[in-house]
Amino acid sequence: MLWGGIAMLVLAATAHAADGSWGRVKSAGKLVLGLDDSFPLMGFRDGDGKLAGFDIDLAGEVGRRLGVTVQWQPTRWDGIVSALNGGRFDAIWNGMTITDERARVVAFTRPYIMGGQIAVVRSGDKRLRRLQELKGMRAGAVAGAPGMTALERFSPQPKVIVAYESIPAALTGLSAGSVDVVVADCMPLRDALAKQPGRFRIVPGYVHREPFGVAFRRDEKELRDRVQRTLDAIRKDGTMAKLSRKWFGEDLTNPKKW
Repeated sequence: MLWGGIAMLVLAATAHAADGSWGRVKSAGKLVLGLDDSFPLMGFRDGDGKLAGFDIDLAGEVGRRLGVTVQWQPTRWDGIVSALNGGRFDAIWNGMTITDERARVVAFTRPYIMGGQIAVVRSGDKRLRRLQELKGMRAGAVAGAPGMTALERFSPQPKVIVAYESIPAALTGLSAGSVDVVVADCMPLRDALAKQPGRFRIVPGYVHREPFGVAFRRDEKELRDRVQRTLDAIRKDGTMAKLSRKWFGEDLTNPKKW
């Protein structure tokens, strides 16, 4: 996809007549947000069954600065856009990738963090320093997952692509030397790496980038813009970078690094 095309859809019509959406939220005193609560490191259930993650913390900070309470509404991912447009909640805050197709049915903020597919190698393996050196490598990915698709489309192509049933299985294969590198979705892969500290190294860059945005109903750009201004302030004062380092060990929210 072309980022320029997405940006035009996301940022079109930045000046709007009041549509009443912010007034409704402010009057209710709460911002109701939909999410699929099974996205590791972004929005998931911790060991006590409580919602945790980068999105949870960031949305909470937005709510605090707007003077409203954030209320979460867990929803199946395959019906989350329909639920938004059906009025079940005010926005989707779920590490949702901004695409041309989605931007035609929802109103996105600008990207607040970069997701996508990344590559990891064994910590002691010094051969792969940049993604362009994948040629000739044996690469692993989860069958049918975005990491597999990204690998199949990446140039230069690795020598062999091995399919695994899960990220942990792929990392086991990497540890055993069955593959030289594993490619998978950034957030769940980082979650898996955190459980095996020191064993693997992330290769700089993205095999495929996926900018994440907050999605609102198309006719509620006033609320979208109010949240956007708050996100801009949170990024500017360093709070967003601090939250990113808390959850990911580095700042994934700086557009200059995307």
